[in-house]
Amino acid sequence: MPKIPLNIFLPAAGIGERLQPVTNHIPKPLLPLLGRPLIGIILGKLTSICEGKIGVNLHHKPEMIREWFRGSPYADQVTFFPEDRLLGTGGALKNAEPFLAGTHFIVHNADILLDISFSKLVETHFASGNIATLVTHRHPDLSNVVIDDNDYVIDVENPGASRPDPTRIAKKVAYTGVAVYSPDILRFLPAGVSHATTAWIAASKAGYKVKTLDFTGSYWSDIGSPATYTAAVLDTLKMIGETVYCSSSARVGEIDVDGHTVIEQSSAVRGGSRLRNCIVMPGAEVAGSHENSIIGPDYELPLPETAMQPSAHAAYKKDIGLAGPLFSSFDNPAAGKGGIAQAVLIGFGGSDRRYFRVLKGGMTAVMMECRRDDPDYERHLIYAKFFHGQGIPVPRLLGTDEQSRRALFEDLGDMSLHSYLRFPHDPDVVEAQYRRVLDILVKLHGRASEHADDCPPLASRIFDYDHLRWETNYFFERFVTGMRKAVVPDRKALDEEFHLLARTVSGFVPTIIHRDFQCQNIMVRGGVPHVIDFQGSRMAPPAYDLASILWDPYHRIDDGMRERLVSYYIEEMKKQSKDFDEASFRDSILPCRLQRHMQALGAYGFLSVVKGKKYFLKHVPEALRLLREDTSLSQTDYPELHRLVAGLP
Repeated sequence: MPKIPLNIFLPAAGIGERLQPVTNHIPKPLLPLLGRPLIGIILGKLTSICEGKIGVNLHHKPEMIREWFRGSPYADQVTFFPEDRLLGTGGALKNAEPFLAGTHFIVHNADILLDISFSKLVETHFASGNIATLVTHRHPDLSNVVIDDNDYVIDVENPGASRPDPTRIAKKVAYTGVAVYSPDILRFLPAGVSHATTAWIAASKAGYKVKTLDFTGSYWSDIGSPATYTAAVLDTLKMIGETVYCSSSARVGEIDVDGHTVIEQSSAVRGGSRLRNCIVMPGAEVAGSHENSIIGPDYELPLPETAMQPSAHAAYKKDIGLAGPLFSSFDNPAAGKGGIAQAVLIGFGGSDRRYFRVLKGGMTAVMMECRRDDPDYERHLIYAKFFHGQGIPVPRLLGTDEQSRRALFEDLGDMSLHSYLRFPHDPDVVEAQYRRVLDILVKLHGRASEHADDCPPLASRIFDYDHLRWETNYFFERFVTGMRKAVVPDRKALDEEFHLLARTVSGFVPTIIHRDFQCQNIMVRGGVPHVIDFQGSRMAPPAYDLASILWDPYHRIDDGMRERLVSYYIEEMKKQSKDFDEASFRDSILPCRLQRHMQALGAYGFLSVVKGKKYFLKHVPEALRLLREDTSLSQTDYPELHRLVAGLP
């Protein structure tokens, strides 16, 4: 698609007083979001559709912004407009009039994150004949732009303050800080200090069209305070499906991390430190224990626990009464008796269940809320009790509310093995952690499986031929044809190979398996791994679990380490069970890997395309690489599958 000839203007002069002392070190446009400065994120979006020059006004820490542009892809496109005194949103445009007067231009405040279709905005502006097209939201607390029934601007209450007049009854919207203008708008701005709203109202009164375009529902964050900056950082984390980030340029020792934690570039965290819900800013040097804070070179800004959550999670924050048997564990001196606790949404995996962290006093627990028709609710409770009794490290069940389909579990924190592995660790430390994880599998496949009859719902839940064929159909429908839109010339031959694979896998001796034993379902608390999301457990070949964790698309393991870990598992299983057959087990690994890789790709297709959870897409390349590798190894038995996978885009 050809780019639109449109200049860009970024107001970037503000001091950021409400963000001090953060902005004493970094101007707002350069605030990092997972290693990328805000201004870089904005320009990446705008220059993907706009072909023109870039104008930037400067006042606070101008040399830092100039320096960033010198090293950016935009160095040859940018013109700077220094302001000895701040001229306001209108004065900044008037000051750049010679630059802006030649063509239409888009203005995007350099301190906001906005996820909209900029193409739709620009196309609407050019098609409408507007002198100004403003991006707006329906946000009651900020809605001070008064519009008529056709969405044209009539007035602005408290210009520059984004503060509505509660006494005035009218149709109002909030301006997001983004607009497309005709150069004619500059005629309505006075020289010197002014707000852009001055031009809106003057142009409207002169008969020009100043229209709002409603993007309510799209993501919008105005980064003006420590809390809103934190929300923007954590929202960015959530958008990529992560809870932690550690810059490759940060110097980080062996540390204990929990919650939503971000360590930005050019920072240092000393070994032995503990961070929970922290953002470590560039230039900071951290030691000791820190919680719920933004940490900079010479400051630490404390924030409430509830502020250290993505904004979508904060929207679900609620107070809950602690009466009844569900919360009996809170009846102790640390939490008091009864009363009200705060519940904060946690997690964002693939299921429709919701999990809340319940906090009161010094106590926390995790409350699971299920739909009334969720078939896994009761199974989850039964399995939790059984696994706990067999020494499998699962969260303890603390209470249930059958009528509301709620259950309360021990809080294992927020650090999954997946997140743990995103921080630097010595390879020996990583391998030791994986051995501890495999110790769980040995208990599950050994001792717990020997007592499977003590849990009839699990003992009778066989991962049989039909379920295995369901997985390969899932892969075909959700990934091959659903996501990749591939055409399969010989579906019958492929189905025959799926039939052979399912028959082969179902022929191996079954044990209890977790069935989704990957690093996002392993929680690490105090360095010790625990298992969650176990309600899908079935009786099936144990190699399926081993394939899930050691050939895991979420984290690639070095081949040498993987082989050592496979050998470790086998030796431990020999100790656990005299009936363990190493030769048969090794024969089962490759077929189970094929089966598991296809299940994972089917799930990624479903979750990203049907459920809209796009962050799962980033795991597709590794899952497809693993499947290609294993279909190459097994192409003699499964030639049609090998051809299909080799040809997938």
